[in-house]
Amino acid sequence: MPLMPLFALAALMPLWLLALAVPFGGVWVVLALLYMGLFTALLDQFIPLVMPAAPEGAEFPAADALLVALALGHLIALPLVTWAVAGPSGLLLWERALLALAAGQWFGQVSNPCAHELIHRGNRALYALGVVVYATMFFGHHASAHRLVHHRYAASLDDPNTARANESFYQFWPRAWAGSYRAGLRAETQRRCDKGLHPYAVYALLSAASLAAAFGVAGLSGVLVWLALGVYGHSQLLLADYVQHYGLLRKMQPDGKLEPVSERHSWNAPHWFSSALMLNAPRHSDHHAHPSRPYPALRLPARGDAPYLPYPLPLCCTLALAPRMWRRLMARRLDKWQTAQTDL
Repeated sequence: MPLMPLFALAALMPLWLLALAVPFGGVWVVLALLYMGLFTALLDQFIPLVMPAAPEGAEFPAADALLVALALGHLIALPLVTWAVAGPSGLLLWERALLALAAGQWFGQVSNPCAHELIHRGNRALYALGVVVYATMFFGHHASAHRLVHHRYAASLDDPNTARANESFYQFWPRAWAGSYRAGLRAETQRRCDKGLHPYAVYALLSAASLAAAFGVAGLSGVLVWLALGVYGHSQLLLADYVQHYGLLRKMQPDGKLEPVSERHSWNAPHWFSSALMLNAPRHSDHHAHPSRPYPALRLPARGDAPYLPYPLPLCCTLALAPRMWRRLMARRLDKWQTAQTDL
């Protein structure tokens, strides 16, 4: 299958299932939840495919169009799901709960990679759309912190979004959230030319507008549900950061500077369907090496050149929620990789 139809099918299909689940509930709610979890995992595990690398310099004119479609889908789905869960939709309690879980997973695993790609595009309108998507999930500051802090300091103690070895996700979450907020604020304040609103003021206004929309959709219950969906969504972004940089640190050079970021400083996953669903986010090393490279063109490094996760990224993120299991799973792999790097 050509690359762009696969990305579109994988990422848009759950949105259609959610669109059917909102008015009809029942089997559509179940199918949406199964798609985001079991179905994706089974395709990854039992159909051992790896998406081919695009030729160097290949262009994908439809790549940005899909991002816009996904972002607009997010902006429509979030208030609709909020109404269906918190408002007079007629759905049963179990349907509302499963709908919130399914939608929250789509916001976390598709909306986040979509917004991430948009803020890396050079086009101002696309960047602004990415900011809006993040702000509706109360994570607008990530547009600043990711570009200005994470890409500069990834795999170092100066990056709040790099997880330390043996640090649990529950220790990482508050440190990364607050640390990236502060670091992004400092970076934006230092580079400002005193023109227009501070970006952090824009993020706050957009998030406040989201809460106002939630209240208009379903009152106070709508505000609580939108808040929960937003936190659930951006927590999955933090979980992906936790897994993809877990325990990896750059070396200090003789001149006191960090070695350049390379393929060695991110965990990758080759699994085809979750990569399509998440817009190639599991090809994390190549993104750090080429931040402006569009998602269909991202490549997988050779096995010896970069560390690889033992399972697909969504499954590893799930396992990371159990700290003891996660540490046992990753300890030997991390030690083996660090030993190999010491021998270089």
